[in-house]
Amino acid sequence: MVDENAKTLQDLVQHVGRYPEEAFLFIREGLAYAANRIHGPETEAHRALQHYLAKHDLDWDDLIAEYHTGALPEPVVQAIEAAGGCDKLNRHVSGRELCWAIRDYALKRWGILARTVLESWNIRSTADFGRIVFGFIDLDMMRKQDGDSVDDFSDAYSFDEAFDEPFRSDLRDANSDASDT
Repeated sequence: MVDENAKTLQDLVQHVGRYPEEAFLFIREGLAYAANRIHGPETEAHRALQHYLAKHDLDWDDLIAEYHTGALPEPVVQAIEAAGGCDKLNRHVSGRELCWAIRDYALKRWGILARTVLESWNIRSTADFGRIVFGFIDLDMMRKQDGDSVDDFSDAYSFDEAFDEPFRSDLRDANSDASDT
């Protein structure tokens, strides 16, 4: 059965109203990149547990509490154990962690053009990352944890320092090497 309330990427773009589809896709990819970098690769057990959480409108803390009370079906218990136990379940990434991972992912993907690409999508600060993430959350396309706020993304770094400075350093080093010869 198809969920008639399921939101689409176009719904998300319209809801947030200031960024193109590509920006939302990139942030979603950046989140996966961040989670993999911080927590390691996502396993089939993690995906099954995320599906279970969504289906039963639970969060990770609820799942762990039910695990400890013995209230979970055996396949869910087995998935928790396959995922490495309760301590390895939550693949949450903080707003700041996500900002830095997105920076690294953008530089890896586009190099010196990273800032230009992001700005072409109206992304000019880390606060824009937060607006996009919370757009996903508003439409129930991502989940947040208690205490997560759009403010977590504010001023994680300046785009000038994060995206331009690494290349300025490379140019200074190259110029220094050239003048030494």
